Amino acid sequence: MTATRNRRPVPDRARKRAIRALAAELGVAYSVAARLHAAQTPSGRPPAESPAGADEHRAWMSEARAGRTFHARVNDTRLAAGLPLGRAEHLVRRFPPLRAITAAGPLYAGEGRETIIAMLYAVLAHESPALLPPPDELTWAAELGEEAAVDIACAALDRAARQLLDQGRWQLWARVETALTAGESDPDRRVRDAAGALGRELRSTSLRGSLEGVRHILDAVLVEPFGALAPGIRVRVDGQAATVIGAEWELTGPPARYRVRVDNEPLNRIVPAAELDAGTAPEPDLIPG
Repeated sequence: MTATRNRRPVPDRARKRAIRALAAELGVAYSVAARLHAAQTPSGRPPAESPAGADEHRAWMSEARAGRTFHARVNDTRLAAGLPLGRAEHLVRRFPPLRAITAAGPLYAGEGRETIIAMLYAVLAHESPALLPPPDELTWAAELGEEAAVDIACAALDRAARQLLDQGRWQLWARVETALTAGESDPDRRVRDAAGALGRELRSTSLRGSLEGVRHILDAVLVEPFGALAPGIRVRVDGQAATVIGAEWELTGPPARYRVRVDNEPLNRIVPAAELDAGTAPEPDLIPG
């Protein structure tokens, strides 16, 4: 009877196993993983010291990434250097959905984001193979354990992938299908395997609802070297609070303009980069979690 009374409840053991697994996956301390696990659980509550209005879950994810061991960082950058599937998976992990409620709707959202990003890379590999970073350069960058190094190597490819999203959707899907069909007969088995997997997703899954989330992710990775504004950043436009929901890119350089949604306005605005005042608008409410 004593042993039975002292045994911990099964849910508690399951929770601790889940936390240990998350800590091992991210390469972070158990305490950090416990906070992340609590944020992902309906009964979890953000810590009292979190800034009001901020997305605590995203902040904790950022904290976990910053606290990774060198071994974990290298594993992640190796994944980021794997085109097309690995880099797509890396970017989706790195930029999770934003859980704040905004007038612009969900940001970084959509279950098919990883698939679409990989498809964009497959299109570019088929149509513009010169954009692919040299394999030895990617390998060298990956072993540094710094995702910024891989981003630099993939910058031209990432920008070209983002530009593919500015064309008509039907044209985009036709180019994707052509690239995947060609990839399925490529002499490189890795290319064939990736094309086959993506082709099955294209034929069996509705991906259109994830296109905006992919735009957000690619904009976010592209603005980082310039210190520019990523989707989700709160700004002021003509003295009114607003949310950045996208960037407009020239052939080179930082964004020239941003798409923003002013609070309580039904339509987006296109605003020159020089006219935005970042960091002074109040944060939106959070989805209760």
